[in-house]
This record gives sequence, C-alpha cells and structure tokens, in this order.
Amino acid sequence: MYKGGKIFASLIIFAALFTIPFFYNMGKVNAGPDVALNTAAIQQLPASEQQCVESPEFMRANHMQLLNQWREEAVRNGQTVYVNSQGKEFEISLQDTCLKCHATESASKPAVLNNPVSTTAGVSNPALNESPEFCASCHDYSAVKPLCWSCHFEPKEATK
Repeated sequence: MYKGGKIFASLIIFAALFTIPFFYNMGKVNAGPDVALNTAAIQQLPASEQQCVESPEFMRANHMQLLNQWREEAVRNGQTVYVNSQGKEFEISLQDTCLKCHATESASKPAVLNNPVSTTAGVSNPALNESPEFCASCHDYSAVKPLCWSCHFEPKEATK
C-alpha cells in the first residue's frame, strides 16, 4: 500500500469535517417551549372544573394518542363521553373540551394573518401561524404539523 499515508490523512480530514457540527454543538441544548398550563381561561373557571382530562405528565407524553382515540371513538363508534383514569367524565371534543382552556385569546378570535399557514384542506388557522400559541409552540418546536385543523376550528373570514 504505497499511498497509505495519503489515504490515512484523507480519512482523518474526512472524519474531522464530518464531526465538526457535533463538536461545535456539544453541550448546547435547544430549550423547549415554555407552555403555561395555567392560562387566563383556566383561571376564570371554578376550581372544580380546572382539572384537565388527564394528568399533565400523561398529556405531555400521550396527548396525540388520546386525540386519536377520541377521534376513533367519536367518529367511528359514536361515543361522545370520555371517562378519565379517575372516573370523571368529559365530552369528547377538541374545540369544547381542550381548546376551552388551552387556547389563548388571540387563537380563539378570527385574525388577519400576514402570512397564513394553510392545511391540506386549504384552511388557514391562527393557531398554526408562527406564534407562541399553546399548540403551535410545541408543534413548531418538534416540527409536527397536526391534521386536527383540517376539520376543527375553521376561522371566519377576516373583514377588511
């Protein structure tokens, strides 16, 4: 192997160039969104109604599975009541159960958007716009585009 030195030097250079981004970002963490679970809408509710359908830990880890389960139960089985792990009943509704508490005022009002985000159904929604809204902050952070808005919470036409 008469060109072994050049090959070895090329491999070292390649390995160095390949690992630069890893070493450059070592120790740096992209802070996740800081989502307020005690919104103004929640504070206005009576103390007996300030409970979410499940615990915050469960919802952080499993909210999409729960929403998929709700969709399956409501659309395909006609079941409209969810019984949580503590035996309390909730209406199966994204708009009337979840967004009643977890939508900020600006997300619940029709808004004029400079750069609206459209879903696959062509519906533009202020909660999907780049903003610190409750849902959008986590979904933007994790690069997830929920399909909920293709059916739910269609905003009214903005008046000019």
